[in-house]
Amino acid sequence: MTDPTHGLNGSDRRFNTLVIELAIRLFAIGALIYWTFIIVLPFAAIILWSVVLAVALYPIFRIVAEILGGRPIAAAILMTIAGLVLIIGPVTWMAVGAIDPIKAVMAGIETGDIAVPPPPPSIKDWPFVGEQLYSFWLLASTNLRSAFTQVLPQLKPAGEFLLEMAKSAGAGTLKFLVSVLLMGFILAAAPQMLAGARALSRRIDPSSGEKFVDLAGATINAVSRGVMGLSLLQAVVGGAGMYLADVPGASLLTLAILVLGIIQIGPLLVVAPVIFWGWTTLATGPALALTVCMLSVNYVDNVLKPFIFAHGLSTPIPVIFVGVIGGVLAHGIAGLFAGPVVLAVVWELTKAWIADDLKLVNETAAEPDFNVETSPALSSAQGVKNL
Repeated sequence: MTDPTHGLNGSDRRFNTLVIELAIRLFAIGALIYWTFIIVLPFAAIILWSVVLAVALYPIFRIVAEILGGRPIAAAILMTIAGLVLIIGPVTWMAVGAIDPIKAVMAGIETGDIAVPPPPPSIKDWPFVGEQLYSFWLLASTNLRSAFTQVLPQLKPAGEFLLEMAKSAGAGTLKFLVSVLLMGFILAAAPQMLAGARALSRRIDPSSGEKFVDLAGATINAVSRGVMGLSLLQAVVGGAGMYLADVPGASLLTLAILVLGIIQIGPLLVVAPVIFWGWTTLATGPALALTVCMLSVNYVDNVLKPFIFAHGLSTPIPVIFVGVIGGVLAHGIAGLFAGPVVLAVVWELTKAWIADDLKLVNETAAEPDFNVETSPALSSAQGVKNL
């Protein structure tokens, strides 16, 4: 039957109704997803770090659970407590080590214990800045507090920048502590969550979904061992060596080694000045020992990192390096793991697509597109007769 008003039959009206209902449902689902994204976005870094820690520490969690008689909840609680202790202890040590040198410098300025030698007269002959530098240096040698007060307005932007860095470091530490707590809940429910991730991956890609879940886990483990683990090892070895050598600001330098290792710049910016300080301050034996320690810190990642990345990971090492560096530049420390995982999945997808295309080309080439019918050859006499 046809509607005389609109010229539509019953099936057309039902189709229009289904389209409208589908559009409303899609709009509602999209609005809910967007709203959820806005709500969860402030906690994205915490969730990402908790998942990364859970994946990286899952092999250790299984061993601990077996030792405790197959009790995953007790193992998760124990690993959470150990993680909190391992974080709070070094952070407290670094904070105290950063505050003490500043307090010592301020106390030295107040009491006059910090003395600045007078400037050499040749500084006056320097072009452009010679006179100003000589005058300021001379004032600092006679009245350091007055010189410090004179440059205080110029140092205010740098102080504000350092204060913002301290606030960011404090907020980052607090977020990491919350991530460790959330990691415990994830580890306790790890088998159920892994099964859910595999089921979701099969929905997205029935043929290769589970393989990409395993690839993501292997990439996170490789990066955590090859980047975070090695950076932590470098910081521990370098910090111990600087502490035994009584290097000034050893805690801040240890933190710098850790950060430089994570962002893939390398600890050379710390190692070189420390070695120079050792040979100009210490005796030959301690300076040589400090040099060996700091050089091992500088070159340990060049020796161990290729072996760690190559273990249990089919993705080429350059792809992982590009993912690590690009992820850090684009998303900060949180991109340290997101970048390699994304590039590893893209690499494997590209390999699969290329392999499928080559297989299709080979199968097509093996089957002829047409058959050529050939007639028996003519004798030369018969050919001449035909001509």
